[in-house]
Amino acid sequence: MDLGENVNTPTTRLLTLLNVSALKSRKRTRDEDSPAPEKLNKRKTVKLVEDVTSDPGPSMLCDRTNNATDDEVLGGNEENDDVDPQDITSAYEQHYGPNTELVSDASRSSVDQRRWTSSREKVGKLTTVFSLRNEDNTPPSKKLAKKTAISERLRGPFQARQSKQSSDQKQIQDNLLSILSAHLDLYNPALSLEDHRSVQDVVALHALDHVTKKRRRVLKNNERLAHAKAASVSPPEDVQDQGFTRPSVLVLLPFRSSALAWLDALTTHTPSPAYQIENHSRFLSEYALPPDAVDKLAVAEPGTYPRDHVETFKGNVDDNFRLGIKLTRKSVKLFADFYGCDIIFASPLGLRMSIEKEKSADFLSSIEILVIDQMNALTMQNWEHVQYVLSNMNNLPKDSHDADFSRIKPWYLDGHSAYLRQSILLSPFEMPELRALFNTTLKNAAGKVRVEKIWPAIQVPESIDQMFVPFDCANPKDEPEKRFAYFTTQLLPKLLKSAVQSANTVIFIPSSFDFIRVHNHFRKQSSLSFTVLSEYSTNQDISRARETFFSGKKAFLLVSERFHFYRRYKIRGIRNLIFYGPPEHPQFFSEFLSFPFLDDGVEASDVMSKVIYSKYDKFRLERIVGTKGVKGLVEGLL
Repeated sequence: MDLGENVNTPTTRLLTLLNVSALKSRKRTRDEDSPAPEKLNKRKTVKLVEDVTSDPGPSMLCDRTNNATDDEVLGGNEENDDVDPQDITSAYEQHYGPNTELVSDASRSSVDQRRWTSSREKVGKLTTVFSLRNEDNTPPSKKLAKKTAISERLRGPFQARQSKQSSDQKQIQDNLLSILSAHLDLYNPALSLEDHRSVQDVVALHALDHVTKKRRRVLKNNERLAHAKAASVSPPEDVQDQGFTRPSVLVLLPFRSSALAWLDALTTHTPSPAYQIENHSRFLSEYALPPDAVDKLAVAEPGTYPRDHVETFKGNVDDNFRLGIKLTRKSVKLFADFYGCDIIFASPLGLRMSIEKEKSADFLSSIEILVIDQMNALTMQNWEHVQYVLSNMNNLPKDSHDADFSRIKPWYLDGHSAYLRQSILLSPFEMPELRALFNTTLKNAAGKVRVEKIWPAIQVPESIDQMFVPFDCANPKDEPEKRFAYFTTQLLPKLLKSAVQSANTVIFIPSSFDFIRVHNHFRKQSSLSFTVLSEYSTNQDISRARETFFSGKKAFLLVSERFHFYRRYKIRGIRNLIFYGPPEHPQFFSEFLSFPFLDDGVEASDVMSKVIYSKYDKFRLERIVGTKGVKGLVEGLL
């Protein structure tokens, strides 16, 4: 090899991996040929007849980690399905088959250069935007798959449960299932609380169906290889049916309670007594609250806490976890080793710590379906963890992990699996980070679908003095500096000159970085009387800050959006509200505008609200003033 050649090219890395694998294989052969010396003091044992393991025979031919035995496939045999097996697997084979046309040079070049043709289409009740490669002339309606793409063993019970749902939820499930079964990327930033569980149900069904089809293909090829060996004929060559490692579905979630809900959705499709959940007691002990713990959110009277807060934070909210799930014909095995499981539930933090500890992300090399749920909560944690996990997905592994390279699909060996991975992104609303991820990071050559929503304006008391204050900014990179400069040189001096607005004033700051900057600025101004509420405030800090602000001892209160997201306290004593930027969560806007009326005798005319914004706040503004209203606010800034 030329010493100047890039050693990080997929070809070079793959050759290195093959050489390492071959060396390990020869080492194992030598070790097996040379019996270990018998210990001098070895204890003699008598083996009973029942302890003797019989020869598994050719029908059990499989590798150690990445194939399935007869008991390791969910859903039984394809011959038991009422639908023609060819119809069931055709969409799967066209996308994930070894000879798929989606990873051609032209397709990959189109994706890399972001040559997408976009069109707005109605899919049942959903308003969607399809993004397809320029070279793909297939109409969006022809892309969608029928429900028959789901195998009958899973589809039948699912349809029985659907009959108990409302017609709207049933139609939304069918619409989403048609998109998912076509293996298109799905970005749904309009997921309501009412629809969240039903969407979980559909995505879990799709993931199970994917694992089922993959394992059935492996089993059939195992059988073909076994017959060839028994007949002493050359084995078939078209048996490429797997990736480097076994896990094929990754679900990223913010909390352990989220994993509990997703396992519930998953096992809804694998009911007992036909299926058993192994290690379920251990799972409940680690992912649910302790038996003696009282969840104050769950037991509180309706209306005590906002509903979205209850749904997000009830249960175990630990954000450091990872769980491997292995699916077999008769069971769902929890806490399986990552290299022996089919589905991984994990938080971005938990997965990152695992990768950094093991110094390897090989278990993410063959992920074919990625699900990221509650993305609004993940942005409130640390979005960098999500980006770190994504950067370690679908890369060539560092070790072979005993993989049979003759069974690995060609596009895995070529390093092209990212162009076939299906990503499913779920959020109650849209954010710049999520749109950027959808537009620039996802590479599915089959295409992408984004769900749109028409946002209504938030209702607030009419007499409130409500102003939206724009500032000019031509570059998103300059936006934090421009916003800070406008606030410190124009808005804040005007507040301090007013006897009314320089007291009882809350400054709500969405970004943690902006919060630190504004906090430091206030600290440098010795004349400013202020206190703070941030995500790092202790219970004692919170009590002191709320009391001093309500009593008037402190004129200003700085509040971070992360604090309100995690704590959701009601704050009294407010007469003036300054939104350093529109809140990401639209309900926070209406909540803060309602807080002044917690005090007796406050009229709407006593309350003032100002929102600082630029054209880059369009998503957040839209959720406050509505899809129609936002056009007037940003029109002059574009």
